[in-house]
Amino acid sequence: MQIKLDLINIDIQPFNANWLPENVLLDILRLDKIHPVVSGNKWFKLKHYLIDAGQKGYEQIATFGGAYSNHIVAAAFACKAFGFKSTGIIRGEKPVHLSPTLQQAAEYGMQLQFVSREAFKDKEHIKQIFPGAYSINEGGYGPLGAAGAGEIMQLVTGAEKYSHIVCAVGTGTMFAGILNSINPAQKAIGVSVLKNNFSIKAEVEALLSDKTNDGRFEIVHDYHYGGYAKHPPALLDFMKQVWHTNNLPTDIVYTAKTLYAIQQMILQQAIPPGSRVLMVHSGGLQGNSSLQKGFLPF
Repeated sequence: MQIKLDLINIDIQPFNANWLPENVLLDILRLDKIHPVVSGNKWFKLKHYLIDAGQKGYEQIATFGGAYSNHIVAAAFACKAFGFKSTGIIRGEKPVHLSPTLQQAAEYGMQLQFVSREAFKDKEHIKQIFPGAYSINEGGYGPLGAAGAGEIMQLVTGAEKYSHIVCAVGTGTMFAGILNSINPAQKAIGVSVLKNNFSIKAEVEALLSDKTNDGRFEIVHDYHYGGYAKHPPALLDFMKQVWHTNNLPTDIVYTAKTLYAIQQMILQQAIPPGSRVLMVHSGGLQGNSSLQKGFLPF
């Protein structure tokens, strides 16, 4: 089993909408095309950990996530491809029925260990339970994850033309990597998909190569639609509209909320007239698997 990454297939998709002013350009970096499972930013956040684990002689990898974590299923697939045994430490008690995400991870050979939400907070203690395993933090958070995410902008020809780079923020790993790789004239905006996750700013700053905050980045907290993976009818309607007008698949956890945030910031001129905006499509479409089959048109 190997990971065949389709880096050539990644492209920049111009976005068209009747709400988009003529003097604002919006492009989408289609990272979701890289691989159907290790999708979007997942490969970039995992790659240096996998290399490091191999070089250090580890045979098992343990990582953290929730029942609908894109990171968990991507790590399960990647570990199998690279010959590692894998353990997923899952937040919350074991449910009667596994989520589609966890079912898929288990099919790739990942052993699932469920811990209470309270116990999950003490990850250092949990790591001690698996002393022979190489540990990867939730979402690939850490310097190696950010280093991999920093390579994303290398895929963008003429990246310097964009005034704003916008992406979803979960753990902040990809956002930090992008901040480390763009030039000082560009502004990065992160759209938090978790409710009241105000500590994320410090977590992002901890991964920055330049620790000075000179206004180069902003994290917005108003577009989570009720919290992580919450998807009221208005968000689902927005996703369908985006597909019908632009053939752009989005997901209920990350990318639909990011694109909606961009729409609102442009309409409110928080992203000012004349801007050239690049949204990083971070993949993770498997998050839609919790919806009824056929509910979405893609």
